Amino acid sequence: MSSSQNICLIGGSGFLGTELAGQLINRGHSVRVLSRDLRKMKSLRVVPSIEVLQVDPYEANSLADAIAGQDVVINLVGILNTSVGKGGSFEEAHVNLASNIRDACGTAGVKRVIQISSLKADAENGPSEYLRSKGQAVDILKDGDLDLTIFCPSVIFGNGDGLFTRFANLLQAMPAMPLACPDSRFAPVFVGDVASRIVAAIDDPETIGQSFNLCGPDIMTLREIVEYTAEVLDISRPIIGLPASIAKAQAFVMELVPGKPFSRDNYESLQVDSICEACDGTEPTGIKKIVPTYLGKMNRQSRLQHYRELARRDNDS
Repeated sequence: MSSSQNICLIGGSGFLGTELAGQLINRGHSVRVLSRDLRKMKSLRVVPSIEVLQVDPYEANSLADAIAGQDVVINLVGILNTSVGKGGSFEEAHVNLASNIRDACGTAGVKRVIQISSLKADAENGPSEYLRSKGQAVDILKDGDLDLTIFCPSVIFGNGDGLFTRFANLLQAMPAMPLACPDSRFAPVFVGDVASRIVAAIDDPETIGQSFNLCGPDIMTLREIVEYTAEVLDISRPIIGLPASIAKAQAFVMELVPGKPFSRDNYESLQVDSICEACDGTEPTGIKKIVPTYLGKMNRQSRLQHYRELARRDNDS
């Protein structure tokens, strides 16, 4: 058991943040989660050992007050598309926030910072504004007097994800799936594995000053991800790979749809493969062990059978 520390999560109400908060609590840490909107924190507010504060992290003075007394600050904020309002641009959400965190940590006397970036983030050569701004955020934090660790995951999967779950919803709603960049490759990494690596880094001084790429064991094209999703759902849909010109037009149109399910910046991000070696020092979790447990038409009995088969395989290995 590691020594208990005070951990502050910025952006902790999201998919990864919820998993991370649970793992931190299980390891005996005290967790403080900052959010501008407490309505997004319903699932965490009911956990007695998690402190939830309504704070605007884009206000440097407010952020400094909120992280005072914390041992570690973990920045999980990331947006895939822009939106109207404060924090809605890539520059605000990634670059300006990183600057605020650096300055607030200096004011509050917090040294240990963990930044969740993105695989292939690059301030200079990233093909999209998303990847460039994620790279710029890292550069800003490196300029601070911080004990910094950076994690760069590929696309993250798990119950409630924006990958298999999103495609499942689209496949069930559409008679055919027009797919931009069908040959783009990913190495989906399980949310539980990502959170475990972050938790382990807190007590490991050798991770300070290091950057870690996080990938799962399965390298898949976007087409293969959609095909596997359809297989788990037990449905058949034609998957139509779009040529670049049509894909760009699709992105332009989808930017006008509420929620921006696809954008031109997403298209640019897909021009570089999001793959790397599987997580060092761990046994990464494959999609077939997890995705069927939260996706598809599995009733309670079939879920139980699935878990029995997994347990049998683990015992035999």
